[in-house]
Amino acid sequence: MLVILPPSETKSDGGKSAPLDLDSLSLPELNGVRRRIADAVVELAGDLEASRAALGLGATDAAIAEVARNAELWRAPTRPAITRYTGVLYDALDYPGMTRASKAKAADRLMIGSALFGVVSAADLIPAYRLSGGSKLPGFGTLGAAWKPALSPALDALDDFVVDLRSGVYQKLGPVDGAVSATVVTEFANGSRKVVSHFNKHYKGLVAHELVRTRRTVRDVDGLAAVLADAGQRVEITSPLEITVVTED
Repeated sequence: MLVILPPSETKSDGGKSAPLDLDSLSLPELNGVRRRIADAVVELAGDLEASRAALGLGATDAAIAEVARNAELWRAPTRPAITRYTGVLYDALDYPGMTRASKAKAADRLMIGSALFGVVSAADLIPAYRLSGGSKLPGFGTLGAAWKPALSPALDALDDFVVDLRSGVYQKLGPVDGAVSATVVTEFANGSRKVVSHFNKHYKGLVAHELVRTRRTVRDVDGLAAVLADAGQRVEITSPLEITVVTED
């Protein structure tokens, strides 16, 4: 089983490992696109105003810091991707609180979508950067147009049962044939339902946490639903390629 997580705009600083080495990353067949995009990001960082426009940043000190990160992309220290990305989903995943055995499973089972790298494994060493799936880099039509021809075939070739927890914009960068996605809804007392927005990442983090911890071999949507139900989550199989996680108001 392979679980693909969405990235986060927030990322931890620093790192203790050597600068970015594309050849060390998972799915090396993506390195041509990775290098093109990385070089474009670094070049763009030389123009603060253009970077703000392309990356959707405001005129703040934090925005300046984000552009500075991009300028140092090839020289900055790296750390494992699973500790680089931060935020609501990663808090719920609770990688730091996992046992050694679960961390080993995380390295085997988790990948993370990325506008810069396509996908990386949990253990891949990456620097801090700022680039979103909807960003528009000079010289590129859309990031989807750059990624899809390379990323989808690379992911399809993994020949594994895939649970794709990426948001729509990242799924479009590289759709995975036969992957199961998850929708989170809130059910109200009157029986009506609403798709969760604010806490969507939290519940997907909990889903990923259970899929890392399980000792079961999950090969299909039924096995996926069983693991989550055993963990106390209310899950419905919406279709062979989708589950719905139901929360109560």
